[in-house]
Amino acid sequence: MTDTNIEALGTLYIVSAPSGAGKTSLVKALTDADSGVLVSVSHTTRDMRPGEEDGVNYNFVAKDAFLEMVSRSDFLEHAEVFGNYYGTSQSWVESTLDSGRDVILEIDWQGAQQVRRLMPEALSIFIVPPSKQALQERLDGRGQDSADVIDGRMKEAASETSHYAEFDYLIVNDQFDAALEELKSVLRARRVRIEAQKEKITSILQDLLS
Repeated sequence: MTDTNIEALGTLYIVSAPSGAGKTSLVKALTDADSGVLVSVSHTTRDMRPGEEDGVNYNFVAKDAFLEMVSRSDFLEHAEVFGNYYGTSQSWVESTLDSGRDVILEIDWQGAQQVRRLMPEALSIFIVPPSKQALQERLDGRGQDSADVIDGRMKEAASETSHYAEFDYLIVNDQFDAALEELKSVLRARRVRIEAQKEKITSILQDLLS
């Protein structure tokens, strides 16, 4: 996939999924292959997991600091999920889009609703596992959460999935490579829309029309 042209504004993408559907792995594979898209690093009050880095996976902050940021309206969206707070820096998103880079927000359906109200031009993608059994196996296989936490995530999955119709695109993550290609295709299609192409290839069009 080619990079976006930095002279054009970037596109904001919302990617949501039930926990364990493979959202993070798909998004990482996408950004590894495409330097024209960046993932917003959310702020969170949850504990850091093994292998995670502050400022890379999340910006880990104390609850009091997070709530102070909320009071200053620093977040494009924020939500409480499984007892922890998550939020997206509005200033970072806007400056990155202005630079011509696309931005992906990995957020839940609640955050997606907030972002759509402020930035209705955002495109949203919902990712689902191929079955409830597959989701259970993936959550068990991660080895990161207790049985009680996994049970809670399974119960929440149905509620989260009920909001799929609010999104623009729906991807089933059964075969990882196939799901990744579908995710890439959304960005490819967006980048060749007439509005984007007119900005990027103005000189070519002027030459052809002269």
